[in-house]
Amino acid sequence: MNSVYERIYQAVKLIPRGKVASYGQVAALAGIPRGARVVGNALHVNPDPENVPCYRVVRKNGSLTEAFAFGGENVQRRLLENDGVEFNGRGRVIMDKYCIRL
Repeated sequence: MNSVYERIYQAVKLIPRGKVASYGQVAALAGIPRGARVVGNALHVNPDPENVPCYRVVRKNGSLTEAFAFGGENVQRRLLENDGVEFNGRGRVIMDKYCIRL
């Protein structure tokens, strides 16, 4: 396994239940400056979704990933709601309330 991807997976594991992080934040946690796209690529091929909660990673504006990445339409939203994360009227995570602080 690519050591960069391993660092990304370890960073994602640090996102607690009820919180989210942006792709850029995960990149920063993994020591990959400006590596948001690398994070997206790594999460797309996540070999252990049971232990690496990639659904907790959202865009910096709180919008969600395209449905295919999580197995179907609205799956990411449902998983986040099960964690206690709330959404605004535009279907985005309320980042001021749920985003981790670095």
